[in-house]
Amino acid sequence: MFYFEKIKGKKVLKSSILEGLNHFFTTRESIIKTKDSDYEKLAQDNRGLFCEYFGIEKGKLIYPSQTHTSNVDVAQIDKSAYPDTDGLILTNKEQAVFLNFADCTPLIFYDGKIAAVSHAGWRGTAGMIGVKTVEKMVDEFSSDIKNIKCAIGPAISFCCYNVGEEVLSQLIATVKDSSGLYEIRNGEIFVDLKNINKRQLVEFGLKEENIDICPYCTVCNNDLFFSYRKENGTTNRHSAVIKL
Repeated sequence: MFYFEKIKGKKVLKSSILEGLNHFFTTRESIIKTKDSDYEKLAQDNRGLFCEYFGIEKGKLIYPSQTHTSNVDVAQIDKSAYPDTDGLILTNKEQAVFLNFADCTPLIFYDGKIAAVSHAGWRGTAGMIGVKTVEKMVDEFSSDIKNIKCAIGPAISFCCYNVGEEVLSQLIATVKDSSGLYEIRNGEIFVDLKNINKRQLVEFGLKEENIDICPYCTVCNNDLFFSYRKENGTTNRHSAVIKL
């Protein structure tokens, strides 16, 4: 279940499925990533507040350079640059990791010991970045897939996400069972990106009860979150943040 909380007076969104993990999804008021000069001071101030909350230096709050890939890396102490990376696994307690979103689907994973964040836009979803993140956790860090929990955060939802036939074909090719994941409305194709990610993960071996899907749509709930589509290419982002 998703619920709102305040950290240092700023509204954030959390999931009860990730109990034990220090995590949150930022909102408009708790923004930490932007290229918009009107929001830059707020974002800088919020980064400072969250570093203080985590008890880390500002340089320890890191994020990769997201380019809609399905590349997953591992955060390393004293390393801050992760080019062409859309998934980052955290295994140390010295850093906090965040990835940034404005319609794409955020995925946070936690197995009780290590955690990860992945960025699943349609390209990342077509590249099965969620599955690749879990696979890396299992193969390189001996995570037990039965213990991995996943929170699928605020993103453009089934109600609002229309795509072309080529995108649809790439998305449904990633699952054995595509029933209920798309529909045609007035000649337009709508897809459920959150549930496509969930279906991929369940088919790979995650327990269905270990996956929590956020009910908020970034387009419909644009008062809370940023939307690239609704806001004509905004550079403001909400973020998925983790700290062990």
